[in-house]
Amino acid sequence: MTLAETALPPSQEARALLIAAASIAILAAVWILQGMGYAPCELCLTQRYAFYAAIPLALVTALAAGRSARGLARAGLALLAILFVASAALAAYHAGVEYHWWQGPTACTGGVGSLDVNDLLKSLDSVKVVRCDEVQLRIAGLSLAGWNVVASAVLAIYAALAARL
Repeated sequence: MTLAETALPPSQEARALLIAAASIAILAAVWILQGMGYAPCELCLTQRYAFYAAIPLALVTALAAGRSARGLARAGLALLAILFVASAALAAYHAGVEYHWWQGPTACTGGVGSLDVNDLLKSLDSVKVVRCDEVQLRIAGLSLAGWNVVASAVLAIYAALAARL
């Protein structure tokens, strides 16, 4: 089997299973990093939803392809492509927040609403807010949000190609 056949197998079933496997691997990686002490911010957690949704969708798509429901499998792969485009857009938004190109959600970027000093002191003892506009870890110069842009874009292109083939 060639590298091209491994990366883009001839069956829609195998392509959908590869997307499910990639989504599982990405989630496993972020859970490992979280276990190592890199706490996710609100936007990081929101970005995971696409991968949580992609796993069952890809498995249902693989099942449809395995039962020769090619139209349904193509629709599933197209939905996966759309899901990952949205994921890439959210990750790009988060990366922009990290680079301070635009303001992020006030819940995790330090926006101050009404402030009661007594409530603030109580909350400092119990709550640690992870800021969305501060990078906790860079790998090869990219933040995890930046890597999510790359991974989601690659998966979107892969799913779109898989749907067309």
